[in-house]
Amino acid sequence: MSESSNEAQGRALDGVQWLRQRQFAAAAECFRESLQLDPSVTPVWLHLAMAERGLGRRDEEGLALTKALETHPFDLMALLLKGNWLERGGQPHAAVKVYRGALTVAEQSPAAVSPDLQPLLDRARRFAATYQADYSAFLDQQMAAAAKGLAPEELARFWQTLDIHLGRRQRFDPQPMGLFYARLAPTEFFERRRFPWIEGLEAQTADIRAECLAALGDEAHITPYLDYDPDQPLQQWAELNRNPRWSAYHLLKDGLPLQPNASRCPRTLAALAAVDQPVQQGRTPVAMYSLLKPHTHIPPHVGISNVRLVAHLPLVVPRDCALRVGSTTHAWQPGEVCVFDDTIEHEAWNRSDELRAVLIFDVWHPDLNEAERRMISALARASDAFTGAAAAMPL
Repeated sequence: MSESSNEAQGRALDGVQWLRQRQFAAAAECFRESLQLDPSVTPVWLHLAMAERGLGRRDEEGLALTKALETHPFDLMALLLKGNWLERGGQPHAAVKVYRGALTVAEQSPAAVSPDLQPLLDRARRFAATYQADYSAFLDQQMAAAAKGLAPEELARFWQTLDIHLGRRQRFDPQPMGLFYARLAPTEFFERRRFPWIEGLEAQTADIRAECLAALGDEAHITPYLDYDPDQPLQQWAELNRNPRWSAYHLLKDGLPLQPNASRCPRTLAALAAVDQPVQQGRTPVAMYSLLKPHTHIPPHVGISNVRLVAHLPLVVPRDCALRVGSTTHAWQPGEVCVFDDTIEHEAWNRSDELRAVLIFDVWHPDLNEAERRMISALARASDAFTGAAAAMPL
């Protein structure tokens, strides 16, 4: 250590002693002398800020805190003291930005949170929470006034955006396990008007439900929904793998009718013929009756590709059954189709004492044009030509 560094450290220690005795003028003089010798030591700038506060010199206190953050922008104490300085100065908008920075540092580096910082950290949390509540209440009031005269169905996307902006709803983006198609807007549940076949399919719910109920008696062809080999890393699927609590009666599987199931459900397949199902060799279309037994939870997961969406036609829906996609929870209604992007994290549950049954099938994403659909289908064929159907890539 150089002679000047030793002298700087000595003057800083003298300043700390004066600070403890509340001799703020003497402390400030020592800290300034130390910083003239070595201006790179963050704690000395902080001690100078404390001395200046004791002297009631607000501008000098703020300057010292700014210098501390210039030497170490992620110093937790410096951030907390700067936020407090702004708060005391009646600058809430600037204060909350600094406090939020401090909270982020504390979250990412918990080792930096010493016991003496905890009261300041708690104050920062309270301030940020109060600020956010005030901001949310103000925007809610203003937006309610702005929405007068507008159709509620036209604003569903806006209200969801506002909730995400205000932190009341989590943002979820597509995370496909396989093919991600560029520039398809992430959408949890799609508007019914995007699919002209919906009403025609719903009109046949009674016939489809009757075939589903008949299929329940064909137990030999009801199989667990999941069938992973035991040597695979199952993660969230360990409990449900090869477990009949979540089962399926497949009608279309890997792009082809599955016999004898398909022949036993002619009205269901005839209804699906009018649906815009995707064509990808060895993969789609698919259709099944999905059977979820009482008190069964399907954990959060994502699907293969955002080029195809998942549609549900609820057939048997007891109470306390629902589907969450992203930040939206949807309670199935018998006979009402819902269409969602399954590459957005989703989960489902049956908390009732009865069986839940839903017709599940896939459909093309409505924003794909005919040329794109042809190329996606060709991509599946080309991929299989390289790998072989037995080693098909997820697309």
